[in-house]
Order: sequence, then structure tokens, then C-alpha cells
Amino acid sequence: MLHHPATPAPDAIDTDVDMPAAALLPRYLARIGYRGPVAPTLEVLAALQAAHIAAIPFEAIDALTGVGIDIGADAVDAKLIGQRRGGYCFEQNGLFLRVLRTIGFEAEGLLGRVRWMLPDDAPPTPRTHMVVRVTLRGRRWLADVGFGAAVPPQPLAMDSEGAQPTRHESYRVVRQGAEWQVALSIDGEWRTLYRIEDAPPPAIDYELGNWYTAAHPDSHFRHQLIAARTTAEARYGLRDNRLTTRLADGRIDRRYLTADEIARALSEIFLLPVRPHWRAAIERAATAEIVG
Repeated sequence: MLHHPATPAPDAIDTDVDMPAAALLPRYLARIGYRGPVAPTLEVLAALQAAHIAAIPFEAIDALTGVGIDIGADAVDAKLIGQRRGGYCFEQNGLFLRVLRTIGFEAEGLLGRVRWMLPDDAPPTPRTHMVVRVTLRGRRWLADVGFGAAVPPQPLAMDSEGAQPTRHESYRVVRQGAEWQVALSIDGEWRTLYRIEDAPPPAIDYELGNWYTAAHPDSHFRHQLIAARTTAEARYGLRDNRLTTRLADGRIDRRYLTADEIARALSEIFLLPVRPHWRAAIERAATAEIVG
């Protein structure tokens, strides 16, 4: 029996790709179900981040099915807002960055290397993760809405190397030369999520990172069905046919799904409008052997 979190019924799918800047904010706020104040404050930043990761799932199904991923603003708005799809970091954080700037936040994108589940001495990985840095009254905060089942559920202060508790795990941000190391605590052990470079990159660097994650044969998004969603109550993660639910109180449930159950989980847990052409990928995922 799948656990189905209660969610509002989705609006009709809107495939309109033309979204003027003035229309972005109200449509985005409606998409994430946010009805609170809109101002460049830490409280609003935290509320938007929490609402975003609960409403817009992490997924890269277009990379898995070979459709490809366009990170241009019109394509991202049409997909994540109009079509009520999810996306990965370049889509999610790219959208979040534009929204924050529209509200009046001082915000910029940063690029880094994923180190999640790698030993400390593992070779360097490509620069394939985008985050957002926000400056509020001279203090810098890291905001990330695009890191799957380990996504930080709230902004992280970049001027403190101590543990930063959240409603799920604790995180920390440590300056290391020209980089920032972001880690979270699991079972009493600090594990690095990613290392972020301090200087904002030119736009072409995002294009190259997106090409690698969406098209390179070594990208795990080309081989695995992955989806994630984080609410105040739980984290939900799907990796091929294994569904993991981590409740905020520490309880963990893992189960393996059939193809029909995967399709239902994508729809009911990850809030995705399942497409017919996904079926072949779903059936392959149902036969996967998950190690680790």
C-alpha cells in the first residue's frame, strides 16, 4: 500500500510557453500554493523555499526518455508552471532565482560539484549543480530547491560553520578557500552534498552543466528513474523501483514497486502528470536491482 499525501487537485495542464515577466510571479505563487506576504525578507525566503520543494518535485524524466532538457526561461516556465512538471537543479533553481529577483531579493546563481555519496578522496566531479545565494542586510544565505531527496528544506547561513538544524536533518556550510562545502548529518555522520564555487558563473557554464546531466552517457539521469519531494512531514524519494519515505520524526519506510505502482507514485506522491511515453522507462525501472 502506497502512502498518498493529501494534495489539492491539480489545475488543468497549460502548455502556453509565453510568460511575460509580469505574469511570472502570480503564476509561480499559485503553482506552489503560497498565499503569504511577498517581500525580500528571510521569513519570506524560507516560506517560498519550503512551499516550492513541497509543490514542485525533483525529477529528470525527460533526460531518461531522451526528450532532452531545455533550461531557457520560457521552456522552464512552461514545463514547471504551465505543465505542472518537476525538474532538476538548473530548472528548479533557475526558476527560483528569477522569482526571487522579481520580488526584489539580491540573489545570484552559483555552480558547483556534487559529492553526495562519494568518499572524500574521490576524483573531481563535473560542475553540474546550481544553487542560489541570497544577500539580506549584508548576510549571505544559500537557498537550494533542486537537490532531490537531500534538498535543504530552508535557507542555510553562509557565515556560520556550525550545525544548522532543520525540520529534517542538520546541515552545515563551511568555507574552503574559493569554495563552500555543504554537508548534512545522517546517523551522526557529516556527509558532503556538494562543493560550490564562490564566483557566479557565466550563463554558458550552466548550459554545459545541463548538457552533461541531461545527455552525457555517464549521467545517472540517463539510466535511472529518479524523483523526490520534501514536505514538512516527510521526504519522499524514488530511485527506479524503490520508494523511500523518511518521516520528520526519524521513521523510515522502504518498499519496492511494480510498474503500475511506480506510475501511481509518480502521480499521487510526486504530483506529476504521467505521460504515456514514460511507460517504457517505468517498466524498465520496475525490474531494476537497487544496490546501496
